[in-house]
Amino acid sequence: MSYQSMEEAQLRCEKEGIEFWKAVQLEDADERGVTEEDSWKEMKRMWQAMLDGLDAYDPELMSRSRMVGREGGLMDAYREAKDTLCGDFMAKVMSNALKMGCNNACMKRIVAAPTAGACGVMPAVLVTYYREYDVPEEKMIEALYVAAGIGQIIANRAYLAGASGGCQAEIGSGSGMAASAICHVKGGDTAKIGHACAMALKNLMGLVCDPVGGLVEVPCVKRNVGGAFNAIAAADMALAGIESQIPVDQVIDAMKEVGDKMDVSLRETGYGGVAGSAKAAEIVERMNM
Repeated sequence: MSYQSMEEAQLRCEKEGIEFWKAVQLEDADERGVTEEDSWKEMKRMWQAMLDGLDAYDPELMSRSRMVGREGGLMDAYREAKDTLCGDFMAKVMSNALKMGCNNACMKRIVAAPTAGACGVMPAVLVTYYREYDVPEEKMIEALYVAAGIGQIIANRAYLAGASGGCQAEIGSGSGMAASAICHVKGGDTAKIGHACAMALKNLMGLVCDPVGGLVEVPCVKRNVGGAFNAIAAADMALAGIESQIPVDQVIDAMKEVGDKMDVSLRETGYGGVAGSAKAAEIVERMNM
């Protein structure tokens, strides 16, 4: 059975003298009845799919609704003009988050980690860092195990679907997973990985799921940018020695409580939030939905 808490995983790491990513790999191999090598090959396949997905972005392709598609290309052009507020690396993170969100809206192949709507957060953080700083591929695959382990715990204690707990469960979870993963890449231990996740989740707690027309496009694509930026900020804080005063397991439990109390109009129904705005109604009418 997969880990039910970060505390459980951390106890195994301490008992066996292994890193968090290895504990996740061992659990995966045991649960699926495969070898560690086969588990690694599957995770490597996921990593390659993330790389290929970004490279497949087409700035000329628009979604059927015509609401999104060009954002990644526009961000690239702005970054290349060297006039960004946030610097080149973060601008690349922004661009890659937009590209993957647009790919999803345009029915291209993505890695839905943790979901299709949040598919831009992890590649925006991990692939951008990998290509910018020439990190060994093995370290990035380890990072995917870290993200998978965190996602597993969130799914077991709360949920990953916007229809269940709002966008805090999608972009929020994706941000927590990405924060933990990049923390590992930068040398963070299991404790820091937990703090990075906790801070990322707290920052986005209460985020509603309000897709215009029920489509995973607006505000979803741009919201991936916020999730990616938040992940990097949370990881940097953890790496600096800043700790979450609330343990990550309790943060996840709090996220579930908030989601359970969230009105149904704010959980992917397309009725509340910006989906209930006058402009959204115009868009829906134009699309004959």
